[in-house]
Amino acid sequence: MISSASSRWHALAERAIAGEPTSRDDARAVLEAPAVELLALLDAAYAVRRHHWGHRVLLHVLDNAKAGACPEDCGFCSQSSRHGSPGGEEPMKSADELVEGARRAVAAQARRYCMVTATRGPSQRDLDTICEAARRIKAESGIELCASLGLLTEAKARRLREAGVDRFNHNLETSERYYDQIVSTHTWRDRVETVRLARDAGMQTCVGGIVGLGEHQDDLLDLAMSLRDLDVDSVPVNFLDPRPGTPLAGRPKVEPTDALRALCMFRFVHPRTDLRVAGGREVVLRSLGVMALWPANSIFTQGYLTTIGATPAADHQMILDAGFTLELPGGEVVTPDPSAVAAVPAPRKPTLPVVRS
Repeated sequence: MISSASSRWHALAERAIAGEPTSRDDARAVLEAPAVELLALLDAAYAVRRHHWGHRVLLHVLDNAKAGACPEDCGFCSQSSRHGSPGGEEPMKSADELVEGARRAVAAQARRYCMVTATRGPSQRDLDTICEAARRIKAESGIELCASLGLLTEAKARRLREAGVDRFNHNLETSERYYDQIVSTHTWRDRVETVRLARDAGMQTCVGGIVGLGEHQDDLLDLAMSLRDLDVDSVPVNFLDPRPGTPLAGRPKVEPTDALRALCMFRFVHPRTDLRVAGGREVVLRSLGVMALWPANSIFTQGYLTTIGATPAADHQMILDAGFTLELPGGEVVTPDPSAVAAVPAPRKPTLPVVRS
């Protein structure tokens, strides 16, 4: 016999699958679901995920192409020069180093490789390096390319697309209302404009945020609805892993069950979207990490920008154990093989503070 709770969440799933936009009230109800209903909620979110993504998981790899000394004051980021975070900076990686990073991503059977710089926006020199690397990577492999380089101009966005960058990441982080509590050196609207420029240049848009910044529930709902209004292609959901020396260093981590509720909410609001569990996955979800694959269809592997996460072998094992498959560039679907990726070389460790997850 189906419980009333299960029936309620599956009715929501059926409406999402049918293309009916999830209302703000229904999205709020997901965030407020009682603990006793969490498994039923996850099952319903999985019905939506399965309809659009089947049992496939997409792996993504980040490469910190230029670390530290960022002039922006994002309160969560240890790479800002305005905070007292321990560590330092590293110069822009060479095109050779970025190409080698893409080779590691291919060896890990990742669908996408993302080059990231800590900066307000790309200088012409940095853009030259990213574009050269993109052209060489595209000539060598079929891996999809993403870049996260800060604020763009129309000309810079066009150069990236012409070089072969498929997708541009520029997270909104939180609601427009709460944004100036987290960042003061640029506005939420500045970020929206860069998303628009990336799309107009022909790139897909990867735009998400961070859960656990001290936002109210309405801010999280505002973020989800704003991303739907922008019709973004990918939504990475990060969970704050407080960095030493940043203004948010003392924030408590999100509870694992609340993190899962948030992922379910984003899945209902974005039924067709590439929904990714991003930074903070390992330290916030802890032993419930595999359950994130019920609402989400993709994850980062090989760690993050300044923290070390799960290895490709560990992630392949998790995906295999849960009965999922991997989707490679071009749409090929394969069975995860932890032994095949166990020898993938680890990326060079950043000089910035590294915290093991």
